[in-house]
Amino acid sequence: MDFADRANRAVHGMAARADDTTGETSARIVAALVPAVRLLRWPTALVLWVPVPFVLTTVALGLAADGALRIVLTAVGLAMAAVSGAFWGRRRRILAAVEEPELLAGEMRTLVNLTGKFDETGTTLREIAGADGGWRVFSRLRGAWRGVTMPTRWIDQVGDLPRARYFAPPKIGTTIWVTTAALWLVPVSVVVALVAVVGSVAGAF
Repeated sequence: MDFADRANRAVHGMAARADDTTGETSARIVAALVPAVRLLRWPTALVLWVPVPFVLTTVALGLAADGALRIVLTAVGLAMAAVSGAFWGRRRRILAAVEEPELLAGEMRTLVNLTGKFDETGTTLREIAGADGGWRVFSRLRGAWRGVTMPTRWIDQVGDLPRARYFAPPKIGTTIWVTTAALWLVPVSVVVALVAVVGSVAGAF
C-alpha cells in the first residue's frame, strides 16, 4: 500500500469518526430535549389557558363600553389576545417537533454540522481587518461580502429544518421572547380585567 492510499484511508477514517461524533452529539441533545419539552407540556398549558377568561372579559367589556373606554379596553384586550395566540402557535410547533425523535435527531445532526459555519467568522474578521498586512483591498472586500452574506446563509439553512429550527437561532430567541410575554400576560390579564370590570361598573352609574 503506497503513501497516497494510506493518506486516503486516514482521511476517510477521520471523516467517519467525526460523523459518528456528530451523530452521538445529536442523539444526546435529542435524548435530553424531548423529555424536557414533553415535561413542560402541562405547565405551558396553564400559562396558555389561565389568562384566556380574563382576556375575553376585557374584550367583551371593551366592546360593550362607550367612548374612549371602548377603544382602550378593546385595543388592550386584542393585544393580550395576540400575545396568547403567538404563544399557542409556538408551543404547538415545538411540541410537534419532538413527536418524532428520530427525525428530530437527523435534523439536529445537520444543525450540529451547520455550526461549522461559525468557523468562517474568524476568517472573515481576519480578512476585513487585514491581518495579513498591507492594504489587500480585494481581500478586505471579499471579507466584507462574506460578513454580509454569512448570516443570511446560516438563517436560510436552519430554516430548512422544520423541527430543529425551533431550537436554534433565530427562532429560539423568538420563543424566549414570546414565552416571557406569555408569563407576564398571566398577572397583567387579571389586573386589566379587574380594571375593566371596575370601569364598566363605574360607567354604568
